[in-house]
Formats: sequence, C-alpha cells, structure tokens
Amino acid sequence: MSSATPTPTRVRRLPVVGALRLGRPSDVWFKPALSVVAAVAPPSLLLVALGRLDLAAYTMAGSLCALYAHHRPYAARAKVLAWVVLGMLGGLAVALVTASLTRNAVVLVTVGALLAAVQKAVCDATRVGPPAHVILTFVSSATLFVPQTLGQVPGHLALAAAAGAWAWLVGMAPAPLRPHGPERRATAQALHTAAAYAETARGGEESAGARSAAYAAVHAAWQTLLAARNRPSTTRRALERLVVRAEVALATPADTDPARLRAWADAVRGSGRVPRTGDPRRDEGSLGERDELVGVAAERAVAPRPLWSRLGPLAPLAVRTALGCALAGYVSLALGADRPYWALVTAASLYQANLTLTWSRAVQRVVGNLVGVLLFAAVTPVARLGPLALVLCILACNFGAEALIGRNYWLGSVCVTPLALLVTELPGYQPTGELVTDRVVDTLVGALVGFAAALAVTDRRAGRRLERALTAVDRARERAARLAAGPAATPAALEAARRGLAAAVVDLRATADAAAGEWWQRALPQERVVLAEQAAHRTLAATVRRQGLLPDPGTTSTQTHTEDTSP
Repeated sequence: MSSATPTPTRVRRLPVVGALRLGRPSDVWFKPALSVVAAVAPPSLLLVALGRLDLAAYTMAGSLCALYAHHRPYAARAKVLAWVVLGMLGGLAVALVTASLTRNAVVLVTVGALLAAVQKAVCDATRVGPPAHVILTFVSSATLFVPQTLGQVPGHLALAAAAGAWAWLVGMAPAPLRPHGPERRATAQALHTAAAYAETARGGEESAGARSAAYAAVHAAWQTLLAARNRPSTTRRALERLVVRAEVALATPADTDPARLRAWADAVRGSGRVPRTGDPRRDEGSLGERDELVGVAAERAVAPRPLWSRLGPLAPLAVRTALGCALAGYVSLALGADRPYWALVTAASLYQANLTLTWSRAVQRVVGNLVGVLLFAAVTPVARLGPLALVLCILACNFGAEALIGRNYWLGSVCVTPLALLVTELPGYQPTGELVTDRVVDTLVGALVGFAAALAVTDRRAGRRLERALTAVDRARERAARLAAGPAATPAALEAARRGLAAAVVDLRATADAAAGEWWQRALPQERVVLAEQAAHRTLAATVRRQGLLPDPGTTSTQTHTEDTSP
C-alpha cells in the first residue's frame, strides 16, 4: 500500500447554490427546540412579572445551555451539561469583569476574539456540539458591550447560574421516561444506514459514500453506547447486539436483508421492547452460552485521551478564529458600528474543518441573516406590544431556529437573526432601521473579513495528519488481520481489534475530507486513502467472520491473512 503513487488533487470549487440546498431534518429536531423553550420561558416570564426584563439577557445565557448534549446517553449528558454550564459561566464572568474594568472598544473586541478562539478549540476538542462554540461566543461577546460595575457581576452571574441549573434539569427531564432514548436513536441510525448500503451493494451499485456513512453511523452508535460507563443493562446489551448486526451487514451486504434491518430500526426507535435478535456469535456456536458482547466492558474502562493532546491539531483553527474575529470587530469599529460583536460573532460562526466548509458556512450565514433582518422588521410591531409580547417572540424565534437549523444552517439563521436583534431590545426599544442597517453591515463585514482570515491562516498540517491517519489504519489493519488469522486469539482481543480498526477507518475518512478542502498544500495521497479503506474493509469482514458472526467462506487462515493484508 505504501508504494501507491500519490496523485495530485484539485482544490474543490467553492459552492454557492449547493451550500444552500436543504437537507432532511434531524430525527430529534423537536428535542432541542422544545428544550430551549422550556429552559428560557420560566426565568423570562418571572422577570416580566417582576418588571425586570432588562436582566433577561443574563438568565438567557444559562438557559441556552439546554441546547447541548441531546445525542448523548443521560449518564454522560449530565456531565456534559454541567461542563457546558460551567463553561458558559466562565466566559460570562470574563466578559462581565472586563466590561466593568474598561470601556475601550478595541480592548473589548480583543478579549472577545481571544475568548472565541478558546471556546472554539475546547468545543472542537471535546466534541461538544452542536451548537458548539457559537452560543458561548454570542453570549460572552454581547456581554462585553453591556456597561457593568464590579458590584453587579456576582448578581448577574448568579442569575445565569440559576438559569443554567434549570437548563440542566430540562435537559435531563426525559431520562425517567426514556432512559435509553439516545442509545436507541443511535442504534436505529446505524441499522438504517447499513440497510441503505446493503441495498446499493445488492443492486450492483455499491457507493463509497453510502459505505462511509454506514461505517460512521455504526461507529457513532458504539460511541454512544460506550459513553455511559456505568454497568450495562439488559436493554443496552440488546442494543449492542443490534449494532453488531449492522456491522455484519457492512461485512456482507449482498447477503443482508435490508427490510429486516429497517424493521429492527423502526422497533428500536419507538418506546417498546428492543428486538431480541439473539447473539449472532452464540448462534454460530463460537462462544457457547456467553451472552454479553466481549470487549465492551473493557473498552468502557479505557480512559479518553487527555484534552491537551486533542488541542494540538486545532491550533490553526484557533488562530483563524482569534485573527478573524479580532479583525472583523476592528473593521466594524472603524465603520462606526455600536455593536461590533455582531461582526465578531459572524466571523466566529464561519470556521469549520476546512476552507471549503468555511466558505459554505459564510454563504449560509449571509443569506440567513439578510432574510432574518426582514423577518425582524416584520415581527417588531408585535414584539413591541409589551414585555410579554417581546418574550413570546423570543421564544418563537428560539423554537424556529432549532427546528429549522437541521435542514440547513442558513434556514436556522433566518430565526437566529431576529432572536439576536430582539435580545438587544430587552433593556429598551431601539430604532428598527438602525438595528437592521447595523446588522446587515456587520454581517457582511464579519463574513468577508472572517473568510479572508481563513485564507491567510492555512492549515499546513492537514497533509501530515492524513499521513498519520493512514499509518494508524495500516497498523490497526495489520493487528486485526494477525488476530483473525491466528488460532489463539481471544474474543476480547478480536472485539477490541475490530472496533479499533473501524474507528481508524472513520477517522481516516474524516481527516481526508477535511484535508481535501484546504488550500495551499501539497497533493494529497488520495489513491493511498482509497486502497487503505478497501483493505481495511476486507480485514473487518475477515475479523467479523473469525468471531463467528459469519460463516467462513472456505478459505484457509493463510489465504485469509494474505488476502486481507494486501493492498
């Protein structure tokens, strides 16, 4: 494989129309939409009753934490939400103290840009999202430009902390009703994508995209199931067996019944009993009466990589974020803007895994914001009927943003923009024309300057990360092939090797996609990537067969080993 000649690759064209194409909504779009309404409404309505709606910006900072961690099992969600609330309070505290010490706009923009870079890096390293760093950056940046005194800071932080605690309770509220809801959804998605891949393969039109999506979904299902490190329940073990069935389908798509996989997925997605398919390994008689998937408990015990080791590769993104946000804010100030944080937040929202995706986000942000200011102008007369009307309009925008953003980012921005503009009216009403004009100008400034910063700060390490990902796949494949061919391999070792190889293949595809969208770098070894994926998929099939999940096709151990370690 290493002898394959790297082939030059053309940089992807920057899409415009494609960036605005609508996709399918998320399966759980209503959960974050309803959660944010439930988290924002009580504190805001209480402040309306007390006649202190001017304090709603601080309670909303804590309430917006309810947007996070909806895909995680509840045991893991409890920890993630707690960290999100603490992260929100930390950024808010820095912003409040800074605002109380200085009113120098340049200093405030600089602090906001540095906070945005830290928030971006930490959220990407810990994979907290969506909505990742954007909400944190919006809250901290906006607060920087609200006049404060040091004596007010503890009270404002207390309001945010109380609302954050309420948001934590809202996020955990479904746990008693559907304790395994996130695991069920992830398993159902793995079964559905495996069925889709099996259909393409059986029809003679095997799609690399469908295969990659299926492996990614299966890997995500395992990550979700393993995220809860408590003792596995009967339901979780049944879900693990279903994910194994999805993996078997990926190994032999031609012998898979897609309808059966979809039937299991539909049953899992509901609230009834998880289908009992039987342990496929026990069906083959390879592990006797053992009814628990080996290797799962061992993998749960493995500690995650330390945070510092995950932050290193994100340095270019952090630099892009800091530079782009700072320059966007400075340009906005130079144009006489009163709210340069709008340009700062626009720039912060652009930065994705590579330049191609960053460009697409810039297009989506501009289009969504321009349509959103028109929506704001339309709802302003209603919002200004009174404090209660203003809060109800904010709740409607919150719901609409989360309900639509899964279809495409620009569609969600249509509701996010009037939401941000309405929040500025919590302390008092302001001229509509001025707000609309400032928002349009700051959006264009943030998008243009932010993307220019992304062009200036290229990710020169993308090629090296791809080489490391290729090496990781080669090593994982060799280990799995050696175990599959050896007569003395333990079930736990086979399970760990198979899952490690699957994770390496998913990481390789994500790394290759990210690197392909970067500019100003040497040609990528695309041929090696394809060959590595193909060899890894063959080895995964051999490992599944060795575990007893599939009948042996009749090849000898030596033949299998030779076939699965060749490029």
